[in-house]
Amino acid sequence: MTRSVPLRLLSDREHYEEVMQAVLAAEQSVWVATANLKDVMVEDPRVVPGRRRGRRSNYRSVLEMFEELAQRGVELRILHAAVPSRAFRRSFDAQSNLVTGGIEMRVCPRVHLKTVVVDARLVYLGSANWTGAGLGAKGDGRRNFEMGIITSDEQTIDQIQERYDRIWRGAECADCRLREECEMPLDEI
Repeated sequence: MTRSVPLRLLSDREHYEEVMQAVLAAEQSVWVATANLKDVMVEDPRVVPGRRRGRRSNYRSVLEMFEELAQRGVELRILHAAVPSRAFRRSFDAQSNLVTGGIEMRVCPRVHLKTVVVDARLVYLGSANWTGAGLGAKGDGRRNFEMGIITSDEQTIDQIQERYDRIWRGAECADCRLREECEMPLDEI
């Protein structure tokens, strides 16, 4: 069945401007799926450089922002393919709310989809991993060439959340040929 779906095409820096801003404004939930997971530095308009002790710029780890979202009761999920970067783990360990369950993270070596669902009302689907270069947070000449779409189409969001949740719950694990290599199959969590 063919139907029209409202969507916007994003490229390069637009990922950061659209997707990251939607994530930071989340009220209920943020679900991220990515093959590569790194600490992303994001602009915080509340921080004026030089006005806060210890801050030299208005950038900070997205995990600090996630900490605030978790404190507000926003459900945070990250589904990723491999162990996150060392910088991500250091930043993560510094966020007590996240460490004690404010964010749920699951690893599946077959995850290659890149999607972000915010409040079940907006979805990004595209090529960008959850990295500064992927999301366009890096400066000119340092960011990846990425493309993706965002939409608020409910049927599309439902289909993407259904697929995400199947992977999250381990519904795909039984037939997976990587099961023997998987440290913790999702269907055993």
